[in-house]
Amino acid sequence: MAGRIRQSDVEEVKARTNIADIIGERVALKNAGVGAMKGLCPFHDERSPSFNVRPQAGFYHCFGCGESGDVYSFLTKMDHVSFTEAVERLAGRIGYALHYEDGGAAPEHTGRARLYAANAAAAEFFRAQLLTPEADTARRFLGERGFDAGAAAHFGVGYAPKGWEGMRDALRTKGFTDEELTNAGLVSQGQRGVYDRFRGRVVWPIRDVTGQVIGFGARRLYDDDKGPKYLNTPETTIYKKTQVLYGLDLAKRDISREHRVVVVEGYTDVMACHLAGITTAIATCGTAFAADHITVLRRVMGDDSTAGEVVFTFDPDAAGQKAALRAFADAKRFNAQTYVATGPEGLDPCDLRLKRGDAAVRALMETKAPMVEFVLDQRIAGFDLATVEGRVGALRASAPVVAELRDALLQPEYIRVLARRLGMDTEDVRREVERAARSGSRRDSTPVPAPAEQAPAEPLVRVTVASLPRTAEVTLERDALMGVLQFGHRMDAALVARAVDLPFRHPALDAVRQAVQEAPDMQRPGWAVEAIGTVREPYRSLGAELLASDFPALGDAAAVSSADDLARRLVIRALVTQKNELLGAIQRVPADSEEGRSVRVRLRELDAERQRLENDA
Repeated sequence: MAGRIRQSDVEEVKARTNIADIIGERVALKNAGVGAMKGLCPFHDERSPSFNVRPQAGFYHCFGCGESGDVYSFLTKMDHVSFTEAVERLAGRIGYALHYEDGGAAPEHTGRARLYAANAAAAEFFRAQLLTPEADTARRFLGERGFDAGAAAHFGVGYAPKGWEGMRDALRTKGFTDEELTNAGLVSQGQRGVYDRFRGRVVWPIRDVTGQVIGFGARRLYDDDKGPKYLNTPETTIYKKTQVLYGLDLAKRDISREHRVVVVEGYTDVMACHLAGITTAIATCGTAFAADHITVLRRVMGDDSTAGEVVFTFDPDAAGQKAALRAFADAKRFNAQTYVATGPEGLDPCDLRLKRGDAAVRALMETKAPMVEFVLDQRIAGFDLATVEGRVGALRASAPVVAELRDALLQPEYIRVLARRLGMDTEDVRREVERAARSGSRRDSTPVPAPAEQAPAEPLVRVTVASLPRTAEVTLERDALMGVLQFGHRMDAALVARAVDLPFRHPALDAVRQAVQEAPDMQRPGWAVEAIGTVREPYRSLGAELLASDFPALGDAAAVSSADDLARRLVIRALVTQKNELLGAIQRVPADSEEGRSVRVRLRELDAERQRLENDA
């Protein structure tokens, strides 16, 4: 039995992996200073980015929630895999053959790896079945919607045969057990045992943001199928429908680059949009668009300003209007501007492409209306504006929509828009909006009493870069540590050794310095991350911040030069301190004594050493 992965392999895989590539699959990262990247934290909800990544150090740190670590800890926390699975996954990405220690502990698996493997095998099975004679109905279904074999292959569309055990038998021959297939949501349990969940249907693989198949969506084809029109994978360890967006694996790059996302209602709509050139289209999977979907999209698109766009396409029927109103309630959490696009004659993107071509689908995005206006129209629609009572009722129904706008420039504009829609005086509308805002504020501020028996939590002591005193001495120590942690492998080794051997005056910074001092080899990849891990609490988070912070320099070479200069200043500071101590001592000893001569010699040496260091600058 294979044992523990060799430590040398663990380090080699990490050294060969760019942490920014791994994190960048889930978070839109932007350059943020020398050797640093920044994005919205995937571990907590935030409006502006505080999540920093240092590719050269293989390290990430969030200044908001304090999460930090290397590429392995990122995968274990984000994907809930074991350490061994994280190493194996990264090794597979780069084609590195791992070696295991004989007699060591067996690799630990949570079972998630088997679920991914089972879904990947099922996707391959379904794709192959689409080419069989039985799948003629499925191929005609796709063809009637404008999708040829190339489109089906691009999106991985397949066919689930009518039989009860076709997929199950195929995957059993590949070594998967009924328990694993059940846990993956691929089979269901009946009185006579397990059977294929998807039968006689067109099947779309649903992938996570990294491109791994985690589930399926299947559309009914035959009249004798009494199941729902669309059938999805049930909730599993790896498939959470409230967090999954179909097509995100294909759209994420363009979403991140364009800061634009188009939310459509179905799998075929996603296909139609992408084939028409709208490659930022995605869809939910058997559930309404909700808060978790917003969280995923904000990280992918880098939603830290109002420059982005989120366009929703809804059917103009009652169900579509209801979906739009639900989306608006959540869409307010976007920083990006939100819009609604409705196709001509109520056509969805798939039907629009069939009837009018790719250009019509692209034009749909140009007819988008702001989400606020769409929602206002829906609120007003049920009232007779020809009557006073109808206008007043419409105002009371729609004023809360405007009141919830937090943009100081948008709200007064929409007060005027609403006044024009209703044919009412602007001041009357403004007063009603202000009243709605006060009512909402009172509801939001209602305190929730804590349980009487709950004791107050102990305050968490957390030393941060921001909490350090703003003195010249502390600033020097802070910046010097920052430079060594980020560029120590390229700095003057002898100078760095001298600098980190000197005690620091701030206790928190000195705790980090001690960990750096004890680092065995600054030339080894990942040394700084390991050093941070040895910082004693409560100062470890401070060390993480110093490693992740933006180093003040204009470029890479300038950063190394500046880091050397900061280390040199630490050494010079120590020399000046020694000199001052000796000048005090020389006043207390006879000038012609041996001790006096020794002090004067040492003073000359200190001056010469300081001069040499200043000349090297």
